[in-house]
Amino acid sequence: MARALWHAERGLASTTPNPIVGAVIVDDEGVVVGSGYHQAAGGPHAEVVALQAAGSRAVGATLYCTLEPCSHTGRTGPCCEAVARARVRRVVVATGDPFPLVAGRGLAYLRGCGIDVTTGVGRADARRQNAPFFRSVERGRPWVHLKVAMSLDGAVAAAAGQRTAISGEEAARWTQRLRGRVDAIAVGATTARVDDPLLTSREVYRHRRLLRVVFDRRAALPVSSRLVQSLEAGPVLVIASDTGGSSPAATALRERGVEVVATDGTIAGALTALVERGVHSLLVEGGPTLQAACWQAGVVDRVSEIVAERALGPDAVRWAVPAWLSGWAPRTVALGPDVLMEADVYGTD
Repeated sequence: MARALWHAERGLASTTPNPIVGAVIVDDEGVVVGSGYHQAAGGPHAEVVALQAAGSRAVGATLYCTLEPCSHTGRTGPCCEAVARARVRRVVVATGDPFPLVAGRGLAYLRGCGIDVTTGVGRADARRQNAPFFRSVERGRPWVHLKVAMSLDGAVAAAAGQRTAISGEEAARWTQRLRGRVDAIAVGATTARVDDPLLTSREVYRHRRLLRVVFDRRAALPVSSRLVQSLEAGPVLVIASDTGGSSPAATALRERGVEVVATDGTIAGALTALVERGVHSLLVEGGPTLQAACWQAGVVDRVSEIVAERALGPDAVRWAVPAWLSGWAPRTVALGPDVLMEADVYGTD
């Protein structure tokens, strides 16, 4: 199962809205005769790839799979039927698939075919690596990751309205790798106006273009901003209130190719709109007001703090999220002169 989980990781950032899945087929002598992973939505699932690799050697073998084989026809056929046709003797599954069209039906089908089915092996790891998929299906919202660069004294900017570079080059490279693994990246209206960011994923390969999101109730993102002027680099979505979504400013953004969606003005409403657009993982990079709103709404799943060596002084803008590290055991990694501290706020169950 550890090998199957490793294979599943190879599909990161390319399978949404599908989960990442890995599969390994082992014969009675313990020899791996086939393996595979789900590479992209619309392509063959991990079980089918592994079965194709194994060929006739799958007969009487054991299939290890990180997620319950599907039981419905979407863009591909039911995997459980392919497994049964291959005459696999035993199937070991890490965790069930909560998607309503599966939800235990794949396991029931395999058992009905006389196949020995074991579940729960590596379940915690499987749910952890597919946390965005489970969040979207079970809770109807994306998996939300707050990332912040701050000074030693807990500040995110030297002064209000002032763009401030805080972390170093190695931390910047880590951030680009992180951007390469998520479905969308978000900032608030003030950050979009003050920093005028591009929010692109650079120096990493992405199977899909990164969706760039601005939480902006008034839909006041300037049409001259770098986000609007760089739509060839990736789509831009502005999440506005009902009033903002029907404003002249929103119309101007739509005319330039920006999608503006009107919601009820809440974080929950915004996250629902994102899930409906196929976003399962959302990286919230700024600013402190938006991040605090996500925290207060109880939707934050992971927090990553990059702490620089320098202090910004008593007049600097402080990070608005509570001191969540108190009593926690965060993972700590050195990124050049900076330190990364991160922890999961909610588990995957």
